[in-house]
Amino acid sequence: MTNPPTTALVTGATSGIGRATAVQLAAQGIHVVVAGRNAERGHEVVAQIRAANGRADFLEADLHNEETAKRAAAEAVVLAGGRIDILVNSAGIFPFGPTAETTEEVFDAVFDTNVKAAYFLVAALAPLMAERGAGAIVNITTMVAEFGANGMALYGASKAALGLLTKSWAAEFGPKGVRVNAVGPGPTRTEGTAVMGDALDAQATLGPAGRPGTADEIANAIVFLATDASSFIHGAILPVDGGRIAV
Repeated sequence: MTNPPTTALVTGATSGIGRATAVQLAAQGIHVVVAGRNAERGHEVVAQIRAANGRADFLEADLHNEETAKRAAAEAVVLAGGRIDILVNSAGIFPFGPTAETTEEVFDAVFDTNVKAAYFLVAALAPLMAERGAGAIVNITTMVAEFGANGMALYGASKAALGLLTKSWAAEFGPKGVRVNAVGPGPTRTEGTAVMGDALDAQATLGPAGRPGTADEIANAIVFLATDASSFIHGAILPVDGGRIAV
């Protein structure tokens, strides 16, 4: 990016990794549009950021298709004062389970949220960034997009698609000044993964770190890729998984 970023849209920002990312970006002086489905939690994030003298606004958005994505993009541009410099695609759902027990409804919901919404957000915002010659997009994938895992076929496949899109978008928009990268989290302790219980810790013991990560640790990497500290990085998928895919 040729100029320091001043605005960001973070989806899935009302909890977990998205929330931590929104708070960290705001701490760097970036005006953050906090997007999510839960208005109560969204306003709490905004209040937290503003209490620390940051700038933030809440955008209620249930992202699942072209219409909802493009509407959210347009509303975010208005809330941010006319431009979005950073897009973080953090919204996602992750139902786990056997392939034979997956319904078509669940299949469609996972790909609609994890792939289609991100695709059309990029379609709406990346060309605007390219017109200005600067911008950064960070997608959130997962370590199980890199290897087979029992019960995670659907979730892993959706995030693997997002990983390939990351590289394709880097090739498409990088020459116009828009950097596109991704972060691949491993086992991370958040509100959403609390239902995994001991299974989360068991998964984490398979990596060198031997423990689950925190939302802030994942957000550190996202903010790195979203800002000028990573100005020469394009099309990368940065594993932040305690070393799990390295062993």
